[in-house]
Amino acid sequence: MSEVRGDAQDETELAVEGALRPGSLAEFVGQTKVRGQLQLLLDAARIQQRPADHILLSGPPGLGKTTLAMIVAHESEKPLRLSSGPAIQHAGDLAALLSSLVPGEVLFIDEIHRMARSAEEMLYLAMEDFRIDIMVGKGAGATSIPLDLAPFTLVGATTRSGMLPNPLRDRFGFTAHLEYYEPNELEQVIARSASMLDVDLPPVSRAEIARRSRGTPRIANRLLRRVRDYVVVHGGSSSAATIGDVAAALELYDVDDLGLDRLDRAVLDALVRRFRGGPVGLNTLAVAVGEEADTIESVVEPYLVRIGFTERTPRGRVATRAAYAHLGVPRHDGALALDDL
Repeated sequence: MSEVRGDAQDETELAVEGALRPGSLAEFVGQTKVRGQLQLLLDAARIQQRPADHILLSGPPGLGKTTLAMIVAHESEKPLRLSSGPAIQHAGDLAALLSSLVPGEVLFIDEIHRMARSAEEMLYLAMEDFRIDIMVGKGAGATSIPLDLAPFTLVGATTRSGMLPNPLRDRFGFTAHLEYYEPNELEQVIARSASMLDVDLPPVSRAEIARRSRGTPRIANRLLRRVRDYVVVHGGSSSAATIGDVAAALELYDVDDLGLDRLDRAVLDALVRRFRGGPVGLNTLAVAVGEEADTIESVVEPYLVRIGFTERTPRGRVATRAAYAHLGVPRHDGALALDDL
């Protein structure tokens, strides 16, 4: 029974998150330059009555890559097909996906850098000429059969654009890198979401949530929902989320003043206390905190580097003086910090 309740709760959270997604470029907050470029791309395709050029969206998780793919399909008035790189591990998986597309359909592949190499090579031809070659048979008797595809628009999303091979990257007609959000932009995101969630959120409370959201709309919406839950349970007759409510709710969920959560602080703590400030390798650091190295590299590290707490060096990860100060730990004698390099 508990598993059923857990699944239902997950589905509810996903439904809420989906409802908070903007449905058009006009509603999308932030990424001003990328929005303008996408609008021109889509308008030109609409005027010329052709599918939009293939689009590659790169950047850290939670900045709106999936949302933008949905908007591309919505504003093109075409259906959207969702897939992901880890799900495409054979050329046959991609062939089945591509051959089922209807004319003009938008195909979104998340984590496109994690596709199998054989599928990547098939995708080159599909993106350029809208056809694929299917091998029938094996050995000397194998035959290549060309299969024409319906024209489509591929939207690829990646958090690791450097892992994409150049031939694949070059076939995208438009490449955009999404940047972290400024606090004032996050306040706009939070204000829109609060109105949709029917949360009374004064400006000072919006600013506090924005400050702890790591420049990421997904995190801002997640923290907002936790603040809403706190007010529902502890707010009494008041429906407004005060600055005290925000602080109490985020403290309960281990989100500190800078937006660091339990895993962020675990990584910092291991780097500073166990490894004396570094340098230490990524895999060693991941084992020390009991987390996957890919999670540390793609989720934790970008923010710690951005706020000046850690840095990557040729010898490994190194803590800065700011990291020691945030943890309230005196530097060890002989400890290396980036400030000393």
